[in-house]
Amino acid sequence: MTRVSTSHGYSVVLSNLMRAGANQEEAQNQVSSGRAADSLRGFAPQVEQLIAANSVMARVEGYLDQGKLIVSRLEAQDLALRETANSALGARGTLAEALASDRGDAIMGELQGHFLTAAEALNAQQGGRYLFAGAQVNTRPVEASRLSDLTAVADVSDLFVNDALKPVSRLDDNITIQSGFLADEEGTELFQAFKEVQAYVEANGAFSSPLTSAQKTFIEGMLPKFDAANKSLTDTASLNGANQVRVDNSLAQHEDRSTLLKGEIKDIAEVDMAEAISRLEQAQTALQASAQVFTTLRGSSLLELLRT
Repeated sequence: MTRVSTSHGYSVVLSNLMRAGANQEEAQNQVSSGRAADSLRGFAPQVEQLIAANSVMARVEGYLDQGKLIVSRLEAQDLALRETANSALGARGTLAEALASDRGDAIMGELQGHFLTAAEALNAQQGGRYLFAGAQVNTRPVEASRLSDLTAVADVSDLFVNDALKPVSRLDDNITIQSGFLADEEGTELFQAFKEVQAYVEANGAFSSPLTSAQKTFIEGMLPKFDAANKSLTDTASLNGANQVRVDNSLAQHEDRSTLLKGEIKDIAEVDMAEAISRLEQAQTALQASAQVFTTLRGSSLLELLRT
């Protein structure tokens, strides 16, 4: 006589069927999302490594974003500093040409143009913020546009309204740079030279054609002052350029680090799609097999035997 007992068989087969269903669901989710799991628990035992990598990645991405902003600032400053330096060079050229041609009638008109160029350059903005204003980024740092403004004040420093806070930027966890400059520090020497010429004209009258001996002597004395202003501004522009190189190098390092971290996170969090599809197919096959066994077992139950 054949003994019929289905209770234990049902329990085992049902357990296998449920496990196969869960495996298929997990594999299906991995194929659909491309991720190994949808919660940190699913990444054990690499959860700590994943959290650390994501934390570092967020910091690196922050430095990358900050670095790009610094690059934009330095590029704008480079243009402004070179324009200011060129205004000093242009003023020097105007005076030298006047000496060479022995004509002074065009001097003040040309100097006014060079001065305005310098003042506008020191009032340069980037992203709506004044570059050379220190922390007062919403206030024009230079309050002058005419040569006569220079002699209207006791000291040219009165024409600068920037504060003393020089911008500092962080490149990474350990390195910061001075990423900005101040209008008064960069413009005072040049403005003083312009003021001396304006004061001379106000005291002695316009330059004549031909130049007088006294005018020639005065102009010759001004040439080295404009040379000095040009050199100082050029040195600042060079420092700004050196900072650009440092920031570019820092960005390259952060880009490399970002690439490595993305690879590490991908290895932990993302699935190999070919492998995931293979597991899904295996899970589907296992589920079908478990379902078939369950159907077969159901057909061999005591109740089914009694019905025959």
